[in-house]
Amino acid sequence: MWHLVKRLLAMWALLWLVWACGTEPEAPSLDYTLEVPANFPPPKPVFKNNPVTKAGFELGRALFYDPILSRDNSISCEGCHKQFSGFADLGHKVSHGIEDKLGTRNSPALANLAWQPEFFWDGGVNHLEMVPLVPITNPVEMDAKLTTIIKKLNNHKRYPKQFRAVFGGDSINSQQLFRALSQFMGLLVSANSRYDKYVQNGGGSLTTAELNGLQVFKNKCGSCHATDLFTDFSYRNNGLDTDFRKDEGRFLITNNAADAGKFKVPSLRNVAVTSPYMHDGRFQNLKQVLNHYVNGVKTSATLDPLLQTNASPGIALTPEEQSDIIAFLQTLTDQEFLTNAKFSQHQ
Repeated sequence: MWHLVKRLLAMWALLWLVWACGTEPEAPSLDYTLEVPANFPPPKPVFKNNPVTKAGFELGRALFYDPILSRDNSISCEGCHKQFSGFADLGHKVSHGIEDKLGTRNSPALANLAWQPEFFWDGGVNHLEMVPLVPITNPVEMDAKLTTIIKKLNNHKRYPKQFRAVFGGDSINSQQLFRALSQFMGLLVSANSRYDKYVQNGGGSLTTAELNGLQVFKNKCGSCHATDLFTDFSYRNNGLDTDFRKDEGRFLITNNAADAGKFKVPSLRNVAVTSPYMHDGRFQNLKQVLNHYVNGVKTSATLDPLLQTNASPGIALTPEEQSDIIAFLQTLTDQEFLTNAKFSQHQ
């Protein structure tokens, strides 16, 4: 039922996005522009109608960490997206929401969102500004009514002045709320790992095991985890199950039988600190993930063709190759991103 609601919200969002605030935003700040790393492809035009300002970014950051966006003021966006774990939810298989209710999917890491064409494991939302609407209104996450949230913000001692400074206008509206959040989330760029230093003008070195892992990764994993974003943003069935009654994945959005059991290929940036893994958090560590691809892939009608190229489904990897891949994946951890005060909670 919630997946149907999410689809309706996404359609509503497309109409809502054409509305105008009626006021001119604060002038953009050069210190708060989206910088494109040299080894990244071009981003999406996520800020075309929402230029980032220092005040807008800081407002979005305050909202991201504020539990006021939940029904009972008990949980914030940060509750499921913690900076130290790449803005994922370390150790939790699925999202933990209001009154400790459990969701059905693993909380995705938040990084490099300005490059994503669609969001969530099933791609149910296609614009960054609409991403917060889903967890805010989800009954097992923040469980709030948007009208109630806007009322709380307008009655707040601090937020009306902050919103007015960023967007103008006499009162806070939902468009302003989502645009402020997207200014913060859209600048969560992770591109300063040891791997990045290695590929950007030879600014660093990798060990023999890490280099071997990189080569094996390119040969056997790079078709899906492509480019230096480490995802092609496609939806694939990677052989976790033989039927999909528990979660039909992309099918819930498209209603196309060919999409049953398919989920978006996640980026692997900061993957060593974002466990557990897969859409339902079933694997606790990277070794278990690789074991799945070697020995655990299950055949079904929509299994990805790339996993059916051998005598048995899966990816052929020796124990040494698996060890080297894990060594390489650890070079994707961006310590600066995990500790950057710009992205941290400010009192």
